Amino acid sequence: MNENSIKRDHLVVKRNVLNEMRSQDMTLQELRFFCIYLARINPLNVNSRNVRFPIAHFTNIIGLGKVNIIDMKRAINSLLSKMVIIADEQTGGFTAFQLFKEGVVNMDDSGEWYVEIDAHDKALPLMFEFKDKYFSYKLWNALRLRSPNQLRMYEILKQYEHIGYRVLGVEQLKLLLGMDISEYPRFGNFRTYVLDSCQRALAERTDIKFSYEPYGKRGKGGKIQFLRFTIEKNENHVEQMMLDQFLEQQAADIIRTPTTSERGESSFYDDRLAFLALACNHEFTLIEMSLLWDTMTAKLPFDIVTDDIRAHQHLQHKYAELCWRDDPKGKVRHRFNYLRSIVGLA
Repeated sequence: MNENSIKRDHLVVKRNVLNEMRSQDMTLQELRFFCIYLARINPLNVNSRNVRFPIAHFTNIIGLGKVNIIDMKRAINSLLSKMVIIADEQTGGFTAFQLFKEGVVNMDDSGEWYVEIDAHDKALPLMFEFKDKYFSYKLWNALRLRSPNQLRMYEILKQYEHIGYRVLGVEQLKLLLGMDISEYPRFGNFRTYVLDSCQRALAERTDIKFSYEPYGKRGKGGKIQFLRFTIEKNENHVEQMMLDQFLEQQAADIIRTPTTSERGESSFYDDRLAFLALACNHEFTLIEMSLLWDTMTAKLPFDIVTDDIRAHQHLQHKYAELCWRDDPKGKVRHRFNYLRSIVGLA
């Protein structure tokens, strides 16, 4: 790794071992923040571990619509809680520690507010002064992706771009994506909501593209256990997006329900519906989930519908109410219609 080749805000350099760890329940905004942090540090100089952001930049990256101390505390607390788990393959044990050890929100001498983030001491060998077994990519690839699955899939495959292919177990892939292996028990749903969605997104928004196919022996009942991904350079990739452009776009962007024409092209919209479908145990079709989301955006407060986690929790609560009303089964004649009638109630 040549220090002269490293340009801050442009290049993300990541150790293979860090990339192979499970994404521990990080939101899209937190994954983006980590990518930006890695692009801001100099991996050859541990003294660059402490990264400072103007508070407006931080809130735009994390997706806070406004600056207030309660939301800032929540965002910093969430970042500082992200864990790294390194398995000991010989003993079966593991070591766990945080990615970041300190977050500071304060005012500088000129009266400007800032956010400062410092890496945890235990995490330093994963981020600094490594000699080999790393890969890199331009930051704009991460900034253009619109879901945690898309961003992690990009990194998982980008690491193997020089080889041209990668074989992964379905359960292994889910863990690398930060999912529970019990999610999407039907492979068809996993293919639609995760694999195909990521395939479209990477082809449209990044410098690589991929195809995939079942690989090796199948399990009981013909269950697909392994996938072979073929990874290629994307000759038709879009223009780069620098960090300052991303921040300007984030500041101007108001989350809204896409129009009918946009929905056919928006993998971001599909990914949001897929995430919300988890709250309903995948009981309803994609069209029904779209109708539920329309009702939520029309009737719920802005701070709920612009926060994917809160929207998921709200829908999960309403779905639990539906199941309670319908116990024993059959008391609610039209489950979808009933859920739609209550989902817009805060």
